[in-house]
Amino acid sequence: MKRRSLYFLLAFFTAVGSFGQIVPKEEVVEDEMLLFPIQGEHVHGSTLVELPNGDFLAAWFQGSGERTADDVRIMGSRLRKRDNQWGSPFLMADTPHLPDCNPVLFLNEEGKLFLVWIAVLANRWEQSILRVRTSTSYDNAGAPIWDWQDNIFLKPGPEFEEEVKLRFKELPDSQLGWAEYAPSYDDMIIEASSDSKKSSIGWMTRIKPLILPTGRILLPLYSDGFNFSMAAISDDDGTTWTPSLPIVGRGPIQPALARRENGDIIAYMRDSGDAPSRVHKSISKDQGYTWSATEKTDIPNTASVELHVLKSGHWAFLGNDVDDGRYRVALYLSDDEGETWKWKVYLEDGDKDKGGHSYPSLIEDRRGNLHLTYSFHQDKNEKSIKYIVVNPKKILRYKE
Repeated sequence: MKRRSLYFLLAFFTAVGSFGQIVPKEEVVEDEMLLFPIQGEHVHGSTLVELPNGDFLAAWFQGSGERTADDVRIMGSRLRKRDNQWGSPFLMADTPHLPDCNPVLFLNEEGKLFLVWIAVLANRWEQSILRVRTSTSYDNAGAPIWDWQDNIFLKPGPEFEEEVKLRFKELPDSQLGWAEYAPSYDDMIIEASSDSKKSSIGWMTRIKPLILPTGRILLPLYSDGFNFSMAAISDDDGTTWTPSLPIVGRGPIQPALARRENGDIIAYMRDSGDAPSRVHKSISKDQGYTWSATEKTDIPNTASVELHVLKSGHWAFLGNDVDDGRYRVALYLSDDEGETWKWKVYLEDGDKDKGGHSYPSLIEDRRGNLHLTYSFHQDKNEKSIKYIVVNPKKILRYKE
């Protein structure tokens, strides 16, 4: 009995050492509310941006389902600088007769507002089309006044297939239990990568872009067809876009990006592959064009993640750090560029059999506070988007 107790304590302290000091939520949260009252429609995939006038603008997709429901549209809400409650939701985008999903809001270096999202053709994720709207007039009370809209088309060349072949060779042997007469997972993806009709369509948004010191914009994308990721690259402030080489692994999707001081770019990704379910990681050393084959980290994962480099130099990670549901949302902080995560705050930690909270968005305001949103689902008929403001200085100063 004593030996079992000793083993439990050793495991506990090892976990605390690996993933940091647990900080009580109530000591660091400055504000917390729902963007709108709990309601019955499906709401998911939120995004958040701070506007130059101090307002915050959020967007999400909403409807009677996801890709199979043609009434799904992009909705938004605004938190005025002078207000303490989010305003009534308004329509941001709606492609007629198609589901619209996965909005991403961001400002380019000129202060132009971008909304990028997907329209889902044939009710299939792998047939999705990237869409974009921009606005230079967005200080009004409701939706921004959109002055331009188009689709983003990407055309990966033969180097796409070559990269897929190369990176799969670098991955560890697959643990998937394929039958002797069945084709391997790797071979099927490699074969699909040779088909330009598949590599040119189905790329989807989810996480905010990373803007490099050079002005290059890296917009994270992923494919449910290939079950891996890549980035759309713009070197002209979002006017035109070209594809990076793919971020290859067995199930790394929905990348969140951060830049190290040495210029390396790190991608953390949701695990949509084989067990154990852990956050994937990849590195780019050439400003986001080529990426290492992904490796699994020690962070458990079941859904989308977020990553952000604070002005202080600390890194923030946000996601579901469990491998059996979406009942927990954790915010991690690191003082060594993600090598270790020394502080952790549980923003949600409920009953795994009731509801779920996931698909976060994470930004930092001018004062250094973290603003985040995520899907708040109590059950299938009780849904909203939650908004939380966290003071990271209080996390970093925390001592028991």
